[in-house]
Amino acid sequence: MAKKAEVSVEERLRALYDLQLIDSRVDEIRNVRGELPLEVRDLEDEVEGLNLRLEKLNDSLAIIDDEIKGKKNLIEEAKSLITKYSEQQKNVRNNREYNSLTKEVEFQELEIQLAEKHIKEFKAQIEQKKVVISETKDRLKDRNAHLKHKKGELNEILKETEKEEEALINKSLDFQKKIDERLVKAYLRIRNNVKNGLAVVAIERGASGGSFFTIPPQVQVEIASRKKVITDEHSGRILVDAALAEEEKVKMNKLFAKLSK
Repeated sequence: MAKKAEVSVEERLRALYDLQLIDSRVDEIRNVRGELPLEVRDLEDEVEGLNLRLEKLNDSLAIIDDEIKGKKNLIEEAKSLITKYSEQQKNVRNNREYNSLTKEVEFQELEIQLAEKHIKEFKAQIEQKKVVISETKDRLKDRNAHLKHKKGELNEILKETEKEEEALINKSLDFQKKIDERLVKAYLRIRNNVKNGLAVVAIERGASGGSFFTIPPQVQVEIASRKKVITDEHSGRILVDAALAEEEKVKMNKLFAKLSK
């Protein structure tokens, strides 16, 4: 069985820095999108909420309409009973029957008054709800227009970068396979723990990239020798020398130019 070729420390460092450049490029693409995906999602939720509100308002209008119809039917029935009782009063045999029918007429008249009062209240509710419906429709129209605009912005950015981002993610996975698992795990852990996602940085003016802490000259010599993987004692980032970083940037920029076409 063929023995797997030993990968030198320098090759690992180059692969790690290349991986960092690829992942940083993905970060840049996602930063261009910024908060747009969240804005679109929030707007979609708001539009859905407004549509649901309109649906409930229209349902409540239908219920009130049914209530009004019910009260109008009650009024017609009461009027019919008043006519009936009034006719019966003409044929009563004694005062007790007459008074009993008079009370029935009075009761039905009160029922009519109460039903008319309720109808008036229901109509006031309808007017109030119509105002709310009108305001909600205006808000919905505005939010839909805003959502359409934001979706257009997002789709345009996705159209420009989606293919490149997918290719870069695949490249990132390819480069991870070139590095031993222990180093990949360390890289990903550091990357997740730092704000800008930079787990591998070059030495700049005697300090690790993005840091103000000076690296001792002896350590700088060790880093430049590329004989072992060295991390910054302050930030925990993996360090590479400036010359290696520059060489890999030139190489990877050619790759990025090709992928962005």
